[in-house]
Amino acid sequence: MFDFITRMIDTLGALGVGVVMFLENVFPPIPSELVMPLAGFQAAQGQVSLIAIFVMGTIGAVAGAYLWFWVGQAIGRKRLEAFIDRYGVWLTLEVADVRRAIEWFDRHDKAAVFFGRMVPGIRTLISVPAGLSGMRLRTFFIYTTIGSAIWNAGLIAAGYLLSANYDRVAVYLNPVTNILLTVLLVWYVFRVLRKLISRSRG
Repeated sequence: MFDFITRMIDTLGALGVGVVMFLENVFPPIPSELVMPLAGFQAAQGQVSLIAIFVMGTIGAVAGAYLWFWVGQAIGRKRLEAFIDRYGVWLTLEVADVRRAIEWFDRHDKAAVFFGRMVPGIRTLISVPAGLSGMRLRTFFIYTTIGSAIWNAGLIAAGYLLSANYDRVAVYLNPVTNILLTVLLVWYVFRVLRKLISRSRG
């Protein structure tokens, strides 16, 4: 994962940061916690513009968030619940989970979008209930952009300030990321098997 991110940024520069951040929002296992600090480190080395990686990273994050917002709008609540009822076992979700998420979002809407952009694992998912709930697109863009910008600025600053020590840190990032992905995979398989067994008994 780390090698893929490095190649994208080395090859495409700030545009690569935007592309990877878009993919990170579409496919959560690509972590922004790796992307933006690495971009900040490269900016500290003079390889890419600090402002450019901030702007492109934020554009990529917002674009990815909008994709899931559009999915929420296009599917609609009834069709989503019907889909979850039929295939939710493979997503480790139930209709009740979807209803609770939407009810929670309706109570917090703007704050949920804003703070959700800064919470790992929630950044992608928060866009779906925003689309389902009928949040105005302009409102979604404003809070998504501000939340994404703050999160990206913090991660870029971390990489920039690490500077010369980043190479040492990078040695540990790739194996740690692989371990985390393995744990997530095991957790997913466990959840699916448990739901399949529960459904067969029911």
